[in-house]
Amino acid sequence: MDIIEAINTRKSIRAFKPDPVPKTVLEEMLKVATRAPSGINAQPWEFVIVTGETLNKLCEANVARFNTGEAVAWDMRGTAAPAPLPSVYRERAIGLQAQLQALMNFSREDREKRAEWSRLGFRYFGAPAAIIITMDKALNTSSFFDIGLVTQTIALAALNYGLGTCIQGQGIMYPKTVREITGIPESKHLVISIAIGYPDWSHPANRVHSDREPLDKITTWLGFE
Repeated sequence: MDIIEAINTRKSIRAFKPDPVPKTVLEEMLKVATRAPSGINAQPWEFVIVTGETLNKLCEANVARFNTGEAVAWDMRGTAAPAPLPSVYRERAIGLQAQLQALMNFSREDREKRAEWSRLGFRYFGAPAAIIITMDKALNTSSFFDIGLVTQTIALAALNYGLGTCIQGQGIMYPKTVREITGIPESKHLVISIAIGYPDWSHPANRVHSDREPLDKITTWLGFE
């Protein structure tokens, strides 16, 4: 696939076929993705790939915690509650959520359907595999930028193998559970997770199309004729 086509067609996949992804395919994809740049070539990323019964246990444990009402948490800052978004950023987030709710046929007021959607997210949207990206806590915060680079590169490389991805903070929002089931030590930050598998294009959630701001609204050109 042409790189420009990949960038333009990549999207968050929120419904997957049950077909397993062969380990050889994931290995080949990750070898490509680790060509992502990093500051001073530190390559701060480490990957934990979860599938099969281990993924099932992780999904069910996440959902069990959610069902009890336990507060979610970002491993890196102790809370998943972000600061209030300024209006323009909030508007974009609300627009995406409204599109998802319309496609999935539930309203903001329908608490049970919203909860069921959250449970699906804690199950990695039914993906047959999940990638958890970690980094050593001894590294400074600039390495988080590098994790972003490799995450995007994974999402693009996946398209070459017919795979779809959903980059998820939600998948690691119960860090204690993730550590218990995967064995990831406390010395590692749980930075992000990626649901990965073969997209179910018949599912309405995969019809979401997120807009982008016009370039002239977000760009300043200096020194050009």
